[in-house]
Amino acid sequence: MSALALMWHQYRFERRMFWRNPSSAFFNFLVPLAFLVLVAAVFSDRPGELEVLVPGIAGLSIVTTTFTALAFNVTFLREQGILKRIRGLPVPGVSYLGGVLASAVTNAVVQVALVVVIGHVAYGVTWPRDPLALAAFTALGVLCFGALGVAFSHAIPNFDAAAAYVNAVFLPIIFISGVFYSTRSLPRPLEAAAEVLPLKHVIDGLAGALVRGEGLATNGTALAVVAAWTVAGLVLAVRGFRWE
Repeated sequence: MSALALMWHQYRFERRMFWRNPSSAFFNFLVPLAFLVLVAAVFSDRPGELEVLVPGIAGLSIVTTTFTALAFNVTFLREQGILKRIRGLPVPGVSYLGGVLASAVTNAVVQVALVVVIGHVAYGVTWPRDPLALAAFTALGVLCFGALGVAFSHAIPNFDAAAAYVNAVFLPIIFISGVFYSTRSLPRPLEAAAEVLPLKHVIDGLAGALVRGEGLATNGTALAVVAAWTVAGLVLAVRGFRWE
């Protein structure tokens, strides 16, 4: 079989395994949607806040399905010796890793679509005003945080420490990057820190596409920052990856 056909088989296997693991499916897939419903209920009579929240939750969805999920999963597979055994099989590494990453991409795309639909139907947020920019920032965000998740897994010493390591990065980032409120309300040092990190810029790009009708050119700075983090993440992910 070709490498592409093997990747497709691996992708289908990853999809079945994902839905057969209820805890993983809940945390990585349903938690952002629960945040959307719960927090939006508080701001249901404040359209301006909802226009900040919906792009923020879309950005959160991308992070949970890529960075968080891959950091956990790659660490688990490595520490349990599963990657080592897969390396010994006549399956190209690109087919295996491509299937794993494609499954994470599927989760992210489905979640962003659900957030957009729920935001419009339930809370009156407009349909995407620039679908091309929405697709571009979603794709780049998925690639960026997917690469960073794999790269970060190299720093996790064992699976028992994975939750502490991942949450030490995940929780501060979502609270300073404008997931639940505008970063303009943050103290200046925290706002400056958010400007350096990629999640704020992914959310800005999604907000521009969803709410303000801004194209890629208008959000060129955000695009450049996320692209720079993507390159750094890919380099670190590839150079630090190990099968055992």
